[in-house]
Amino acid sequence: MTNPPLFVVDDLPAPGSSTALTGPEGRHAATVRRIRPGEVVVLTDGRGGLAHAEAGASGKDSLELTVTGVERVEPPLVRVAVAQALVKGDRGELAVETATEAGVDEVIPWRAARSVVRWESGPRGDKALARWRATVREAAKQSRRPWTPEVAEPVTTAQLARRVPEVDLALVLHESADESLASVPIPSAGTVLLVVGPEGGVDDGELAALTDAGARVVRMGPEVLRASTAACVALGALGVLAGRWRPHSIGPA
Repeated sequence: MTNPPLFVVDDLPAPGSSTALTGPEGRHAATVRRIRPGEVVVLTDGRGGLAHAEAGASGKDSLELTVTGVERVEPPLVRVAVAQALVKGDRGELAVETATEAGVDEVIPWRAARSVVRWESGPRGDKALARWRATVREAAKQSRRPWTPEVAEPVTTAQLARRVPEVDLALVLHESADESLASVPIPSAGTVLLVVGPEGGVDDGELAALTDAGARVVRMGPEVLRASTAACVALGALGVLAGRWRPHSIGPA
């Protein structure tokens, strides 16, 4: 039996209420998925809330629903934020898409020294940031995540370094590191900041700024990963090391 389809809404309806799924999600449910009366669907607000509902009549871009139950998925005890350096082309969107599927809780676009693209302030930068946010939203929906990761405003290296003391553990991925990710003690609760450099790597000045702030430089393994895949692989490792891949803790809404 397949899992019921999931749709994203701004706010969850109350248990036992009748509601309508409209807009792009309603169109997708009625026209693309062709949800029929009696089928079960799940709604999420992207903030841990889940509503189970039974489908009723559908229109061209809407689907009537009767809510049968509402619950809340607790956030993970270990939260992972990824500072992803800006990379050219669609590789940046690939990076945040796969990181979302692998469980990232926050994405921080990083204007690294060796980033080819800059995302300067203005319409072009706003458009690029909007693409990352849309990519994360769709990836969270595709992977059926009850929590949609936040995509923060872009930061400079100095701004990123100021975040290091605010987290419980900060890790910079670098191929020259002596310490492996697997050997680092992961906190049982709190926030882990994972820093991923651009295609040209993290330069010496950036490494110094981040380590002076308290970050640890680690490597994944003997191979060198692309800037667009490193976060996903590291998140998989952290999922095991931090016990994040256990079943969700679910309670009443």
